[in-house]
Amino acid sequence: MGFARTCSVALVGVEGVVVEVQADLEPGIAAFTLVGLPDKSLVESRDRVRAAVVNSGGDWPQKKLTVGLSPASVPKGGSGFDLAVACAVLGAAERIDPKILADIVMIGELGLDGRVRPVRGVLPAVLAAADAGYEQVVVPEGTAGEAALVPGVSVLGVRSLRQLIAVLTDEPVPQEEVDESGRPDSLLAGLSMPGSGVGTGLGGSAHDGQGLDLAEVVGQLSARTAIEVAAAGGHHVMLSGPPGAGKTMLAERLPAILPPLTREEALEVTAIHSVAGMLPPGKSMIDTAPYCAPHHSATMQSLVGGGPGVARPGAVSLSHRGVLFLDEAPEFSGQALDALRQPLEAGHVTIARSAGVVRLPARFLMALAANPCPCGQYRALGGECDCPPATVRRYQARLSGPLLDRVDLRVEVDAVTRKELSGYGQRGESTKVVADRVRGARERAAARFADTPWRTNSEVPGHALRTRWPAAPGALDEAELDLERGFLTARGLDRVLRVAWTVADLAGRDRPFAQDVALALQLRTGIARGVPMTIGAGS
Repeated sequence: MGFARTCSVALVGVEGVVVEVQADLEPGIAAFTLVGLPDKSLVESRDRVRAAVVNSGGDWPQKKLTVGLSPASVPKGGSGFDLAVACAVLGAAERIDPKILADIVMIGELGLDGRVRPVRGVLPAVLAAADAGYEQVVVPEGTAGEAALVPGVSVLGVRSLRQLIAVLTDEPVPQEEVDESGRPDSLLAGLSMPGSGVGTGLGGSAHDGQGLDLAEVVGQLSARTAIEVAAAGGHHVMLSGPPGAGKTMLAERLPAILPPLTREEALEVTAIHSVAGMLPPGKSMIDTAPYCAPHHSATMQSLVGGGPGVARPGAVSLSHRGVLFLDEAPEFSGQALDALRQPLEAGHVTIARSAGVVRLPARFLMALAANPCPCGQYRALGGECDCPPATVRRYQARLSGPLLDRVDLRVEVDAVTRKELSGYGQRGESTKVVADRVRGARERAAARFADTPWRTNSEVPGHALRTRWPAAPGALDEAELDLERGFLTARGLDRVLRVAWTVADLAGRDRPFAQDVALALQLRTGIARGVPMTIGAGS
């Protein structure tokens, strides 16, 4: 009787579970049995592995073969187990020393000719292997750079099963021919999910705002201030105004003024995009804030995640540590919009399905853009709105109160005047200038929260802000008066205080003063408070 085991990784959401792949050979009629709760694509690995072993010059054992995937209670799917299954079978047949295989994690799909094809989710799989204490990982050659991002793990990238067998048996490693016909490498085809939204605005890495300058936005002082405050503190923002005023232009330039991702954040974002099959070609790590702009016809599952079987990441997870832009927000379904309440508050989304419960990270900056009415001309200067009052009310009511209460900044974007468009007005600051100021504000906040689990002002609970980092005496008087009048909720008061801290960080102050709170109230309620709509006013 021959027995061998090696390891692979099963992905549940964006988290990995190390799976032991065991192969057992017994005398009897030649048969191949695969057990351990595999899905259809994994069951088909029996034929792929057999053909790959034979076409790689190996002998397929003519005995009763049983391959078990342990733990058997964890659902397993995908073709990433092929390489581990093949090596476990060869170990049981004594073609490879079984002792060598026991401490190696193998991830990869096999072609019928023995070539090793890459699979999605290599980074979270290698992270799971490292957390479990494994130090050696074998992955397809095309994803070796992605796997090498995990520290403390020795990564071997192979192009074929023949090469891996040669490495494990100390034989000369054959050189695999590379297709130089000019066509895209077919081995990289498995990294992109067909229909996943790559290049359509759904994929977070499709657009990061590079090449778009804030100086191109004409006028809109209030909206520019709101965008800067949103980027500095991670606050959600809503831009309301007539068509053509520049709402989309401002939102598209928001990712460019966000600071670069830290290594920890970059690993989180890259892991999510790897699972979703949306990593940019030739780029193993995403180090800039992602940008996701789904169409208003998007379903609830496409926004928060879901799908058949184990849930896949949705738009809120693809925009993790970046920007989720919902253009024409009232046109989204009410069910889809209200599903955003939990991730907006918690920074993650928990999806329960019959196949299991998945928790996906979703700490993003939400930017909403909305017209005042279906035709967009309601209260517009010189506009003629034909929408009945009842229609306007229904249109504006599509954004529910609980959702809007979670939006810190609400700004009216006015139509651009002829003077501003002709270039006679004062030009706005460039993206670089604003990004430098945002980075400075983030650094002040990071120093303040150094010994806490929070990173930005938008994450800090209101109780902590009021007790550990109090505002200047009398600074909150006007906000507390609005609370008594019913203009603000208790959550709204906390959010005003968070925005005030962000304004103070941008202005270089050590704590919020009355003018900072007044600007925060003005940005949230839209009611003039007697302060200029600029950062550092009144300093």
